[in-house]
Amino acid sequence: MIVAALQWCGCQNTPTTKATTITNKDSNWWKSAVIYQLYPRSFKDSDGDGIGDLKGILSELDYLQSLGIDAIWLNPIYSSPNDDNGYDVSDYRAIMKDFGTMEDFDALLAAMHQRGLKLIMDIVVNHSSDEHDWFRQSRSSRNNPYRNYYHWWPAEKGKPPYRYSLFDINHDAWKYDSLTNAYYLHYFGVKQPDLNWENPKLRQEIYDMMEFWAQKGVDGFRLDAFQFAAKDTSWPHLPQGYEQQFAKHVAMKPAIHNYLREMNEQVLSKYGVMSVAEGAGNSFEDAHQLVDAARKELNMAYAFEAVDLAKSSGYNLLQFKRVFSTWDSAFAKEGWLSIFLANHDNARMVTRFASDAPEHNPYAATMLHTFLLSMRGTPYCYYGDELGMTNPGFNSITDYRDKPALNDYQYQLKQGKKAATILTEMRFSCRDNGRTPMQWNTSANAGFTTGTPWIAVNKNYTTLNVAAQQKDSTSCLTYFKKMVALRKREPALVHGSYTLVDANNQQVYAYTRSWKDKKVLVLLNFSGKQATVQTGYQLSTATPLLYNYATPPSATLRPYEAVVYALQTP
Repeated sequence: MIVAALQWCGCQNTPTTKATTITNKDSNWWKSAVIYQLYPRSFKDSDGDGIGDLKGILSELDYLQSLGIDAIWLNPIYSSPNDDNGYDVSDYRAIMKDFGTMEDFDALLAAMHQRGLKLIMDIVVNHSSDEHDWFRQSRSSRNNPYRNYYHWWPAEKGKPPYRYSLFDINHDAWKYDSLTNAYYLHYFGVKQPDLNWENPKLRQEIYDMMEFWAQKGVDGFRLDAFQFAAKDTSWPHLPQGYEQQFAKHVAMKPAIHNYLREMNEQVLSKYGVMSVAEGAGNSFEDAHQLVDAARKELNMAYAFEAVDLAKSSGYNLLQFKRVFSTWDSAFAKEGWLSIFLANHDNARMVTRFASDAPEHNPYAATMLHTFLLSMRGTPYCYYGDELGMTNPGFNSITDYRDKPALNDYQYQLKQGKKAATILTEMRFSCRDNGRTPMQWNTSANAGFTTGTPWIAVNKNYTTLNVAAQQKDSTSCLTYFKKMVALRKREPALVHGSYTLVDANNQQVYAYTRSWKDKKVLVLLNFSGKQATVQTGYQLSTATPLLYNYATPPSATLRPYEAVVYALQTP
């Protein structure tokens, strides 16, 4: 979910064995892992209906394994009316028909585990779909046993205190329901009513559901929008315009820690699954309270401050460096971070943080990969970014499919904004830019489907695709694999301390990673021009471990050049 307004062949159907104890012997495997986020609707379609599915993922396990990744985070695949692309769940223990069957899931999970790949499930439990049986029961009468599974405000008390909705067409989070003459709360879409975590029966339902998947053998859970799960149900009036700092006012209410410790005791620790929640609260203190090991809540923080810097075109590299350096410093001794620049809630990484101009291909994308895979924290790499996939450049509102974006388009028109201005902004930042189909080859629809894709394929697929890059030793894909391999060979890139170098350089991000007797220097030119950097080290005696140009580096960095050096240490 957007929080910024404040965001596998071996096809046997192998039966799963119920787990009753910790299933992952290496409970900290996630610290050294490279995680690949896979958006199933857009990855590979096996049946020609234009929608990616589980069998499609299964058919590309060879490709996924070849990347060198360790785990796959799968966006929601549960039964859903698909009002928010699966983040509106109507049955947490069933597979969306678009994606296949539970047998397909079991086969996929078994095949992944056979290849040493782990699976992280996206758990959407801040809210459900309004088509979930819980909500249908809840809205049927005020006396229904499920009534308190959701947040209701009786209309006879008048209009409830204003709450902002991120996805509602009018941004009003209270929806009137005439059946029981009451309003229900939805921080996201109108078809996504918020669950009432104060209700212990609701919490137990969720823990039982998570145990269902853990017993199947999934290796981790990503908790979507969970920083909003705890609510102040006294419903105090909030200051006008509070939506500009949405999270500050409605996220990380104190009870969230009780819920997470309870979840950890009943599910996470019992099965040894990795855990990460979307969002890291409003401060370093919030984040530490979520992930410090002694608190027994979650494994890692997934903070949005850095990725939100590029919400509009143009951002300041000095600010970018400050954000990442500050977060690293805050977690140098305790806790663990996620490192990411893209996900399903953002447009394409290379378009937002570097350049998608053809003359900068593949250097801009490989420079960003060097950053992601050389920082301390667990890197999350988004599908297609290993190719350097770019924003598609949609020109019409009819090209977009994201319901919240379409709602906001209508809302902004009502506020008097010109359509052309809104479309220009959407072309850069809309979530659909990061959801176009995976570009496999030069055949029709980039080899994604034999039918009509649910959203248009980027027109540059004829030159930017897996098949072409697999044959090219200088491609973005080839470099991505090399950088993943380098991270696995060099413990300094995983566990080493981080030190910023030439901090005020406005073009180059430079830093060292030091571990035991090894020191690695990373130089990243974030600009489309030549640049110099003052490292304080004798680079003539350093060993280049990896660089993203065909020829060795020199004292001057070329546009979007990335170099990783091994430094001589005393």
